[in-house]
Amino acid sequence: MSIGEMLAATVPMARTLNLEFLETGPEKAVVALPDRSDFHNHVGGPHAGAMFTLGESASGAIVLAAFGDQLSRAVPLAVSAEIAYRKLAMGAVTATATLGRPAAEVVAELDAGERPEFPVRIEIHRGDGAVTGEMTVVWTLRPNG
Repeated sequence: MSIGEMLAATVPMARTLNLEFLETGPEKAVVALPDRSDFHNHVGGPHAGAMFTLGESASGAIVLAAFGDQLSRAVPLAVSAEIAYRKLAMGAVTATATLGRPAAEVVAELDAGERPEFPVRIEIHRGDGAVTGEMTVVWTLRPNG
């Protein structure tokens, strides 16, 4: 099962929004939100809550891709999130997530018995490439036990 399929199967909100997991690697995750009127806001673009979920889902996809081999000893959890809406989003939008710290550095902290935190940065783009939103989700790997 791919990371996108796993997230769609286990995260009801991702399934509800029909998110499309276009790329889910440890270096970059790309997730698309289709243009559907039932996801629109009062000006006809994607609702802010849908765009937040899109960005958070992209961050979750890259976390699973980068740290999936650590799941037997740690649980990834979102610690905080911040989003800025830059331009009016219309139509389908795509979120691209990148890790804010090298994965090896995060795993080294986990190996040292720490509970590492790391940012994931997300840009949300509309079809013409314009950045409509910027988001940062801070994640942790909480050791089991």
